[in-house]
Amino acid sequence: MKRYKKIPFKKVAEVYGKKAGNISATCVALGIDRNTFYSWRENDERLAQMLDEIDESLIDFSESKLLEQINDGNLTAIIFHLKTKGKKRGYVEAVENNVSITPFEQLMKDLPDVDE
Repeated sequence: MKRYKKIPFKKVAEVYGKKAGNISATCVALGIDRNTFYSWRENDERLAQMLDEIDESLIDFSESKLLEQINDGNLTAIIFHLKTKGKKRGYVEAVENNVSITPFEQLMKDLPDVDE
């Protein structure tokens, strides 16, 4: 099993943030494998909290960019926002299950059960 030098978790979080939450890029930059990264995250609550905060700030950043697009009248952005944030108001895509059966299938379905 490969052994890694101990890297301060603040450094791990810093690199993770610079790599925009990309785990593969973070691991390459730190010279560790993904299993080590996941093990550290799972076994240290402080590191997990730091990484979660970075993930949340990236979502905040993405939402701000989405809102900029909405303000610019980008119809795709508007529709996306309504489908994700406007579900309570009915902005959802309905899935229609239009199942048709053939006349033969209907005939077989309508036949009475015959006990032998």
